[in-house]
Amino acid sequence: MLRILRGLAHKYFSDEEAVILFLILVTGTVFVIWFGAMLAPAIASLIIAFILQGLVTKLTKLGVPEVVSIVSVFLVFLGILVGVTFGLLPLIWTQLSNLAGETPRIIGELQTYLELLPEEYPQLISADAVNTLYQQVSTEVGHMTQWLVSFSLSSIPDLVALLIYMVLVPILVFFFLKDREVLLGAIGRLLPPQRPMMLQIWHEVNLQCANYVRGKAVEILIVGGATYVAFKLLGMPYAALLSLLVGLSVVIPYIGAAVVTIPVAMIGLFAFGWGSHFIWVMVIYGVIQALDGNVLVPVLFSEVNNLHPVAIIVAVLFFGGIWGLWGVFFAIPLATMLKAVFAAWPVKDYVPPPTVKES
Repeated sequence: MLRILRGLAHKYFSDEEAVILFLILVTGTVFVIWFGAMLAPAIASLIIAFILQGLVTKLTKLGVPEVVSIVSVFLVFLGILVGVTFGLLPLIWTQLSNLAGETPRIIGELQTYLELLPEEYPQLISADAVNTLYQQVSTEVGHMTQWLVSFSLSSIPDLVALLIYMVLVPILVFFFLKDREVLLGAIGRLLPPQRPMMLQIWHEVNLQCANYVRGKAVEILIVGGATYVAFKLLGMPYAALLSLLVGLSVVIPYIGAAVVTIPVAMIGLFAFGWGSHFIWVMVIYGVIQALDGNVLVPVLFSEVNNLHPVAIIVAVLFFGGIWGLWGVFFAIPLATMLKAVFAAWPVKDYVPPPTVKES
């Protein structure tokens, strides 16, 4: 056993830089798990600044002074933040409350529809199975309604925290953009002066994660916006709420689109019935999903290394279980980072010491 451990240590940790990088990864992971909730505004600000830095760099390359680029991009971000906070969020909350109020009617129509199934398809489904399914659906909807009521009653502390975040996050984003080089230089002074492996990993991760995160933010805006416009033109109820779900569904490849199709189809079916209007809604929704997967994704993520679907699903499950929604969003960048680390990790063949023959 000792010889096996010695061989692994020699193969993977014989390089001093590899040992330092391993300690950094372990320390950073433990730090985020333990203090992630406490430092959520700083982490969110760092992520937003990372996304906005691409726009600052592009403006600087076009000849715009760096200070002007930073201030311009920050003002655009501030305008979007104010618009989302005072425009989109109240609209979504209103539609969510209206949907909760419409739930009894939807449940009643669902019960009527389910009661017809045993008569039309007696060989496939029985009345007992329909009653069991209806009771389960009613129970789940009741739990959801109670959660909405309790959430609205206990949301005052959350509103206070939201107000604090609205003040802290813009300030931190501005300083992360303004003092980017100073902060990176301070971190670099803590690392060894000769760090070719770390620089290689940093370059690869910075390129891949930057392209992915910025591309994913643009994809959410385009898909969500296109869905909202289409649903409003078609008279789809709860258009803002559904378009938000559709936009956020692109965060989870393969799974998100399949899951969000269920509420879109259910609300469309209860709103328009089984007819041409409902079919048009689903066709246009399918066209948006097809354009997203076959046109938008290849354009936005042409420079991002593709991961195997199994690796993506495992990364979403693993990092989502650790860090929740943020882990789901950054599952693919984190998996890409691990891929870059494994690719650049120095590996040496273990040569066992020669055995001494007994005379």
